[in-house]
Amino acid sequence: MIGDPTIEQKPTRDGYGEGLVIAGKADPNVVVLCADLSESTRSLFFKETFPDRFVQLGVSEQLLAVVASGMAVTGKVPFISSYAMFSPGRNWEQIRTNIALNEANVKIAGPHSGVSVGPDGATHQAVEDMAIMRCIPTLTVLAPCDVHETRKATIAAAALVGPVYFRFAREKTPVFTTPETPFTIGRAEIFRDGNDAAIIACGPLTYNALMAAEELATQGIECRVVNNHTVKPMDEAAVLAAARECGAIVTVEEHQVQGGMGSRVAEILAAHHPTPIEFIGVQDRFGQSGDPNELIEHYGMGVSHIKAAVKKILERKAKGR
Repeated sequence: MIGDPTIEQKPTRDGYGEGLVIAGKADPNVVVLCADLSESTRSLFFKETFPDRFVQLGVSEQLLAVVASGMAVTGKVPFISSYAMFSPGRNWEQIRTNIALNEANVKIAGPHSGVSVGPDGATHQAVEDMAIMRCIPTLTVLAPCDVHETRKATIAAAALVGPVYFRFAREKTPVFTTPETPFTIGRAEIFRDGNDAAIIACGPLTYNALMAAEELATQGIECRVVNNHTVKPMDEAAVLAAARECGAIVTVEEHQVQGGMGSRVAEILAAHHPTPIEFIGVQDRFGQSGDPNELIEHYGMGVSHIKAAVKKILERKAKGR
């Protein structure tokens, strides 16, 4: 519910810009590189505060990754940003080889992820980025849920030694955490309790998961909602606890269902505790131009779709499959 008028709305990318400034004040080795999109990615916030630690490389995402890896070798903590469709979409090989293979301490920010980019259309809507990044060894993958969590993820990424990728959205999305809400890389947070089914979500769609759970509660269905912001390394204990205590799981992400957060949840369940599971996300399709809210609905990621998936999984749970 990107355009929910009942709640404050702010772009998650603002949290990235704010987090960069905080991280830069805490560590003089933090530097920021951008591929000609400093305003769109909000790295402009850092540029205005630390102009001598900001590097504009122009439209050259491969060079963005390579230069950052070299800076990391000298002890810098580089953050690089471009639209997620271009970084990691265009420079995946340089990220894999120059950054991850060498365990270079580079932080890769992928804004404008998901179909909610809106009018820019399929060429700019990254719905495959988590899949191509989580398969790279040594790389941490994050999908924060709102502006506060994106700020915290940025600060935490700066403090974590090793390569990190985190994705966030373009449009204003609901602000439903606070500056005090806990955030730790690798630890999922339970945002709502319930034992009938578990909704495991990441990114701004976590808000839709909460709204679906609240509406289902009026029908006597109590859902646990797990904010699974760390896609890699995933909090296996939280996933398995949800499986054991709820017996049915729905995953929610603004990403292809193949290879994304939900796929990792399924891998954990298959290895340790097979459990009925349904997947909310983009179902093997490309994006298209449109209003962000309409696109979320069109691709089956709205509140009504999550509610339907929960009811479907409860039927499977009752049948033991």
